[in-house]
Amino acid sequence: MSNLTFTMVKPDAVADGNLGAILKMIEGAGFRIKAAKLTRLTAETAGRFYAVHSERPFYGDLCQYMSSGPIVAAILEKDNAVADFRKLIGATNPANADEGTIRKIFAKSIEANAVHGSDSDENALIEGSFFFSQLEIVN
Repeated sequence: MSNLTFTMVKPDAVADGNLGAILKMIEGAGFRIKAAKLTRLTAETAGRFYAVHSERPFYGDLCQYMSSGPIVAAILEKDNAVADFRKLIGATNPANADEGTIRKIFAKSIEANAVHGSDSDENALIEGSFFFSQLEIVN
């Protein structure tokens, strides 16, 4: 179990002006933001990040959506970070997300679901390393 996880605030949430409220919820849940950057993915970069889904029917739409506007990538720290963050963000489908979760409050749909959260310690390391070097993760 790791004390770090990775998240992205997705283009819909950034465009809708929900970034501040989402970060406030994250910090209010006891997470410390270790690194963060506002960036915009190209379709090619989104394709590399989501390569694990390249054979899935939604892959092209996902890459197009994730490159449609700015995102905020972040490394978060907290004991039991991955599991606690998954609980905070809620189910992928906001209709199934628990009340008070980020996706229940801010998501528009399964596709435009406001935030990404790593689903395992291994993926948190892989995904975080896609955006940040060790030197960028400040103590």
